[in-house]
Amino acid sequence: MYSKYFTEEHNVFRQSFRDFLNKEAVPHIDRWEETGKIDREIFEKMGEMGYFALYYPEEYGGLNLDFFYTVIFLEEMQRINSGGFAAAMWVQAFLGAQHLLKEGDERIKQEYLVPTLTGEKIGCLGITEPFGGSDVAGMRTTAVKDGDHYVINGSKTFITNGVYSDYLVIAAKTDPEANGRGISIFVMDRDTPGISATKLNKLGWRASDTGEIGFDNVRIPAENLMGEEGKGFPYIMQHFALERLIMGINAHARAEYALEYTAQYMKERTAFGTTIDKFQALRHGMADMYSEVEMAKNFNYSISEQLDQGLYPVKEASMSKLVSTKIADEVIYKCLQYLGGYGYIEEYPLARMWRDSRLGPIGGGTSEIMREIIAKMVMDGKDYKPAAK
Repeated sequence: MYSKYFTEEHNVFRQSFRDFLNKEAVPHIDRWEETGKIDREIFEKMGEMGYFALYYPEEYGGLNLDFFYTVIFLEEMQRINSGGFAAAMWVQAFLGAQHLLKEGDERIKQEYLVPTLTGEKIGCLGITEPFGGSDVAGMRTTAVKDGDHYVINGSKTFITNGVYSDYLVIAAKTDPEANGRGISIFVMDRDTPGISATKLNKLGWRASDTGEIGFDNVRIPAENLMGEEGKGFPYIMQHFALERLIMGINAHARAEYALEYTAQYMKERTAFGTTIDKFQALRHGMADMYSEVEMAKNFNYSISEQLDQGLYPVKEASMSKLVSTKIADEVIYKCLQYLGGYGYIEEYPLARMWRDSRLGPIGGGTSEIMREIIAKMVMDGKDYKPAAK
């Protein structure tokens, strides 16, 4: 159907990845949801298959494939109905790893990026803080130069893979008086003295370990600074475009899966002598929802094409996250309603899906922040450029 974007090779990859997930992940999902801890083995198996390396250069073990392989990677993980598992995997593949690729020197790439792509090391990205939320420039974590080391103090929160990861990519202020211009990016090992982590108890995404991380006089080598000191804010901003598109793609994929499940349920559920897919109110509701999801999906594919061509679609990625997560929330809410009482029962997939979906308009920058970014661009003529290392 989407021959403009997907080739036969893409379709073969989709089926093989779906088969892999059904064999290696699906049998364990309920246990991971209950324990809040994903087995390390699945990271290693994902890495062995190259799933973390789809979008990366060959010199670091990447497959250097076009971005639509990543689109498939994201879409298929939504179909197994664990937002937490999906988040742990795409955080591993993209959040900290993108900083390692773009800002890390060759030593850092070899020591951290290469084993990330193979699944041997698990990483996380620490930007959000307890008092800052979406206000990146207002972070309070500091990094003070002390000879050939930096000393880190502060805290981060809502960090996916934040408890069980092997290393952390974190943002800290090297010049607290310079506001956003004083932020720098560092990588550090989990076992560095002074790092502590507390697992957060979440409404959804329960399979993933989301942590609040503390830094108490954490000493790291000065060579673990990535890129230039004080350039952290633009580095962070340039990677947000990818993260927001990822969340937009996740949203349309989970909404599509919810509709497929609900449509099948309606064909089997009877009331008043007929299956409920024959009731006009429900049929027309499904038509509306399918239309909205289809429009979001095609918009997201068009942005993916821009990204694949080397463009920097900040406005469009922000629109993707804003609109797609809103549509997904509304669609999944209505699908749960269509299941009636069964929608409220945990044995049916809509209950978990509804809880997981609610993070969409919050994580990676709230919908309110997305609206302000878009407003700055369309109303004030603001233009965002990618940062140079």
